[in-house]
Amino acid sequence: MEALGWERPDVILFSGDAYIDHPSFGAAVITRTLEAAGMRVAVVPQPNWRDDLRDFSKLGAPRYFFAVTAGNMDSMVNHYTATRRLRSDDAYTPGGSAGFRPDYATIVYTQALKKLFPSNPVVIGGIEASMRRLMHYDYWKDALEPSILISSGADLLIYGMAERAVTELAVRVRRGEKVDRIFDLQQSAFLMPAGETLPPLDGVKDKMMHPCHEAVASRKAYAENFVLFEKTSNSMKPVRLTEQCGDRVVVINPPFPAATEAEIDAIYELPFNNAPHPRYAKKGPIPAWEMIRFSVNIHRGCFGGCSFCAIAAHQGKFISSRSEASVMREVERISRMEGFKGYLSDLGGPSANMYRMAGKDKERCPKCGRPSCIWPAVCDNLDTSHHDLTALYRKVNALPYIKKAFVGSGVRYDLLMKEYNRSAGAVEEQYLRELIVNHTSGRLKVAPEHTDEEVLYLMRKSPFRHFRKLREKFTAIVRKSGLKYELVPYFISAHPGTTDQKMGALARELQELGMHPEQVQDFTPTPMTLATAIYYLGFDPYTGKKVYVARDLAEKRRQKEYFFKKRGGREK
Repeated sequence: MEALGWERPDVILFSGDAYIDHPSFGAAVITRTLEAAGMRVAVVPQPNWRDDLRDFSKLGAPRYFFAVTAGNMDSMVNHYTATRRLRSDDAYTPGGSAGFRPDYATIVYTQALKKLFPSNPVVIGGIEASMRRLMHYDYWKDALEPSILISSGADLLIYGMAERAVTELAVRVRRGEKVDRIFDLQQSAFLMPAGETLPPLDGVKDKMMHPCHEAVASRKAYAENFVLFEKTSNSMKPVRLTEQCGDRVVVINPPFPAATEAEIDAIYELPFNNAPHPRYAKKGPIPAWEMIRFSVNIHRGCFGGCSFCAIAAHQGKFISSRSEASVMREVERISRMEGFKGYLSDLGGPSANMYRMAGKDKERCPKCGRPSCIWPAVCDNLDTSHHDLTALYRKVNALPYIKKAFVGSGVRYDLLMKEYNRSAGAVEEQYLRELIVNHTSGRLKVAPEHTDEEVLYLMRKSPFRHFRKLREKFTAIVRKSGLKYELVPYFISAHPGTTDQKMGALARELQELGMHPEQVQDFTPTPMTLATAIYYLGFDPYTGKKVYVARDLAEKRRQKEYFFKKRGGREK
């Protein structure tokens, strides 16, 4: 700090990840965003929580507040497999080494800071905090847990993509406001004493959830809480949620609207170094960085609404797309990076082909409470044109310093199928050909997830026949183009609704197609997703219909093994 001429930082951020100064890593984005607002920010990556906590105290107290994130992944997902086996690696640590962050990192870091600096505010965020902002089912404890605000002792939680919220917070604190008295910050959550009157928010409706003790005692109450949470999370109507837990109330303020093009361009064009911190130079490569170092994120958000996915609850279902000019500038910057050989590993987003998609009639969207814009059918108000995306692909590939721009992100192929998406036409056919011929590395990876209609319905995924149609189109395109490319499907085992019989049927159907999946994801119940709610409840919270759930670890392993039995003839 002496070298910088700082008396002390304004904000000190603690992260469970190694520090990588790149817009794909949340700690870097928040740091650069606060710097752009005139704040002095220090980052402590992967602090040692096992010793005398010196990593937490070495910089002293910040002027405004501590910030805490577990990192780009939930720490429990980072640590454990779906069968609760401890992982031996960590993609966000130099050398891929495990053991550099604790279980429930957000809680551990916050409690350490509160022990050392009890009077200094701690603000938590990131995916781990975001998806635990209310009472939730914790798979690793097999129990309902209260809001992470209660278990951590944090003063404020900022959920979702936090740039605007954390900037407004820092500016207001700089003006003299106290963190624990800021009750109207959008996209934030806080605690207040039960019985205390909550100040009203202009134009915002309050909705009270069942209190925690009722949700613990009654699965019906928990189901109703989840439905209310999901509907309000995916609505443009501003709603403030409250949930009483003992003598305190968790308050969830409504989110900011999806970022505009100008706003998201500004975020991605902050002065990132696009590299890990030099301190890691001799500690081995960081796998998560190696995966994305030559990739470009072109949008945020996903309107797919898959029941097992947390993207919509964290990033939002409304798409924020970068301008073409901003994308091209980033591609040019990447072309000058050390080690770049002309190949972009990805030109995509959470779902690669949702770029610039939005409601055609903007007045209809605020009236809609659907968790998905494309399930159980594609909304007739959704503009699903792939014209702009195809044009962007072609412009990037035409650059003299680009040999090939691959699309490594997942593609919602059902948006390209006329049988599922009535708006699909010649433009989508052109997109599919462009994608396969010019942006595939020999293998196009897609995620039908299952073959069974009932399971797919619970997943909020389109029927498997649309994958069959995609396979037909893929085969025709590669044959006509003289390519020897392969279509690679991904599946999930042990998802709610899946029995051994259904897994056997899935394996047999793939045999008939002559397809051999290489990756099968065993379902992991992660906080605040619909699939996790079904796993805990044993029924669909929307319909009340009973759902079969594979809870036994041996059964989970057995379901996954269906994919790896002897091919051809009888199963072993």
